[in-house]
Amino acid sequence: MNEESAAVLRRPWPAPAKLNLFLHVLGRRNDGYHELQTVFRFLDYGDELTFDAREDGKVTRQGNDDIPASDDLCVRAARLLQNVTGTSAGSHIRIIKRIPIGGGLGGGSSDAATALIALNRIWRLGLSTAELMELGLRLGADVPVFVAGRTAWAEGVGERLSPLTLADQRYLVLVPPVSVSTARIFAGYKLTPDSHPITIRDFLAGMGRNDLESVVTELYPEVGIVLRWLGRYGAVRMTGTGSSVFVPIDSEEQGRRILAARPPECRGFIARGVDFHPLLEA
Repeated sequence: MNEESAAVLRRPWPAPAKLNLFLHVLGRRNDGYHELQTVFRFLDYGDELTFDAREDGKVTRQGNDDIPASDDLCVRAARLLQNVTGTSAGSHIRIIKRIPIGGGLGGGSSDAATALIALNRIWRLGLSTAELMELGLRLGADVPVFVAGRTAWAEGVGERLSPLTLADQRYLVLVPPVSVSTARIFAGYKLTPDSHPITIRDFLAGMGRNDLESVVTELYPEVGIVLRWLGRYGAVRMTGTGSSVFVPIDSEEQGRRILAARPPECRGFIARGVDFHPLLEA
């Protein structure tokens, strides 16, 4: 292995968290999925992955121990690359996990996208971004936006993307002590997808909400408690299918004051919204 290849293997590969700045459910499709509108915004906060070469062709994982390796999206991403390209290369994936599981912050999808991008380079597979996005969609609806690498307006199941440039903004994110099942939320019998489509101009003018908040707060009351508590500090919203909730803040100092007063059972962090995935910037 040459020095450049060794450096690529040793480097940490970032997997940023995301927020859904709004999320509208427009209806159920014939294939059982839901037609959505949303804005994905990346955060300067997330997981880190490293990749060690394996000569036996196996894909193994260290970290993220709350999920079996066979269910881990980054492991599935690596094995999908192997199946599609026929490569005999393997990798041991190490994950430093910061993004909470079941928090609506896209941690599993982001890890999978970073695995696709990193192993495509490390294994010298030569797949294009469009090809990696198509593979990502097989793994989950949120994976393509992380592969594309831009904050984006999204439609369909979240795969039809239009890049957005947004104003600089910091956010205070709180994570209630509960992991939300996306499948359970979309199967919720009281989910009534009746939002009307909006435009990017509508969103920039302040329109938009999260249609799933009422379902999530009924099934997971802990989320409703934190939504109401954080609402005293501004325009609070849940991201994705929860459980995490966020509010825009004016300064780091304001965010630290809110964090200091947060309900003791909640995790929390301050992050800045960014328009580009750190790997795209690199």
